[in-house]
Amino acid sequence: MTQSKKEFVLLYGDAFVDFISNDRTNTQFTKFLGGTTVNVAAGVARIGAPAALITLTGDDEVSEFVRQEITKEGVNLDYAKLIPEKRVTSVDVHLLDGNERMFTNYIDETPDLQVEPQHLNEEAFEKASVFSFCSNTMFHPTALETTKKAVELAVEHGALLAMDANIRPLRWESPQQCHDTIAQFLSKANLLKVADEELLFLMETDTIEAGIQKLIAQYDIDVIMVTMGANGAYVVMNGETRHVPSIKITCVDTTGAGDAFMSGMLRQVHLHGMPKTMDEAFNYVYFANQLGAMAATKSGAITAMPHLKDIQDLIKA
Repeated sequence: MTQSKKEFVLLYGDAFVDFISNDRTNTQFTKFLGGTTVNVAAGVARIGAPAALITLTGDDEVSEFVRQEITKEGVNLDYAKLIPEKRVTSVDVHLLDGNERMFTNYIDETPDLQVEPQHLNEEAFEKASVFSFCSNTMFHPTALETTKKAVELAVEHGALLAMDANIRPLRWESPQQCHDTIAQFLSKANLLKVADEELLFLMETDTIEAGIQKLIAQYDIDVIMVTMGANGAYVVMNGETRHVPSIKITCVDTTGAGDAFMSGMLRQVHLHGMPKTMDEAFNYVYFANQLGAMAATKSGAITAMPHLKDIQDLIKA
């Protein structure tokens, strides 16, 4: 194993409190720490790679719960920001047929309190092997500027850029705003994860194959992962596309599967660097697929993330 000379995977995004339905009646809910970025940060830390998180919390009990839970996961909060008035966003997560989930009813009491560009600590980017971000905060003008500044700092200090599209339509004013905002970051990514429906939306195509061809024609991205749930994933590198099979499981809840997948990719990149061949890229994605499958066998998001002890056989393989 080649340990990264950098200290951690650095992530930026909102913390959430997820109220996840106990069953498909969607009438009773349980509170969990949530948010894509938080899930991924916790997932990275659980499987043996250090993670640091840039986020914003307040001085109320919910924010204290969030900070305590993130710290319990072993995630570094040295570069997070606390503004007393901030209130963490909550979201209801409904369970659908087929064990799919739907995010509904976002409650954000302080939408204009965001991590600002001047809040970013340059030291964090100096220590980062990879800077990971997604579109979840980009709908807000301040957060968009912060993302742009963070990307600049990452590039300046030699950190790789990992982007997860992770589109949440309810958070955007219009599909066009969403599309155009995300598109401006695609050319900057070294590593890109998109779900199949996100690829079709961003590339404005009707098939995955056409979407991949359009994506690689327009953007110079080192490694692209197109996730397709039970149908596995495609990995794209140097113009070559290869299908990575799914793992057969009894699915319970897909809420954290994509985040576990991304955690696996970030771990591999931090510990081993970017894949140098298609075979290496395939193995990275197959490893990530297995983590996503493991997460889908349990309820919840962070609660479903594998621990290092759970993946010993995968590491040895």
